[in-house]
Amino acid sequence: MDKKVEQVTLSILDLAPVTAGSTPSASFRNSLDLARNAERLGYHRYWLAEHHNMPGIASSATSVAIGYIAAGTTTIRVGSGGIMLPNHAPLMIAEQFGTLESMYPGRIDLGLGRAPGSDQPAARAIRRGLASGGHDFPELLGELRAYLDPNASPDYRPAGVRAFPGEGLDIPIWLLGSSDFSARLAAELGLPFAFASHFAPDYLLHALDLYRSGFKPSQQLEKPYAMVGVNIVVAETDEEARYLATSHQQQFLNIIRGRTGLLQPPVADMDALWSAQEKAVVHRQLHYAIAGSKATVRARLQEIVEETQANEIIVATTVYDHAARVRSYELLKEAVNG
Repeated sequence: MDKKVEQVTLSILDLAPVTAGSTPSASFRNSLDLARNAERLGYHRYWLAEHHNMPGIASSATSVAIGYIAAGTTTIRVGSGGIMLPNHAPLMIAEQFGTLESMYPGRIDLGLGRAPGSDQPAARAIRRGLASGGHDFPELLGELRAYLDPNASPDYRPAGVRAFPGEGLDIPIWLLGSSDFSARLAAELGLPFAFASHFAPDYLLHALDLYRSGFKPSQQLEKPYAMVGVNIVVAETDEEARYLATSHQQQFLNIIRGRTGLLQPPVADMDALWSAQEKAVVHRQLHYAIAGSKATVRARLQEIVEETQANEIIVATTVYDHAARVRSYELLKEAVNG
């Protein structure tokens, strides 16, 4: 069955980028401005992601950032894309998101991942005392869900421990992944699934197939619901969009070189910065990245929708200039809506 791009729900993934010469404070103000524009434009949800030890990403205290965005908007869903559950005690996440849902009822999503969201030294610092490398994610998830569901078996949580606020609240849980692990688990539990194809494209189609073929209906979800991450930069011309996208390419180049830093201004020639091998690696990781005019982006996004049959596309737009970032999301909506 052919699915048209205009039939797919559009949402936003924000890493709260900190640009060279700026500050996290400015980054948060920009994120709130973008969220308000996203709400005006009709985007469905606005997610922030947990990362640590990365000076160019300000959303490390993800629950706090979600509260800030939710307080400054009125209708758009706000949530985590995601919270890295092995970094936290499940009770704390149940309480934090129970608090958010109590403050902003009907608007909070809890997307969960099992990666550290950081480098190994930071992971050790975060998980001190938790003794987790992510292998116990299913058990942590079971405990978290038991805190939220008063009818869950008490075997999933410590005796006598309950989450207030949190217990009894309807907080949609999503599983996020970049491999088949979370795809299988989401299918088994009947949960919506989001694949991180915006930075890990290799297993996307395999994971989606496993998720859909193994899906078991649940109280939360009757049939599979898949979200796909795509990097998109839209500008008036292909040339301008490709120029703006070089900031994101520089970010990935630094990652494969083992460096972190602030988001850099765009450059006229990426070939002056990377080797042929580095270029190939970045392009492979950014396989699901689109930079172009409205027509170019719509055509490529239609191909991705047909390939993945995604129910929802969550768009990450990483550009240096805030006004250009907001404009990119405006043009994307125009491109998709025709």
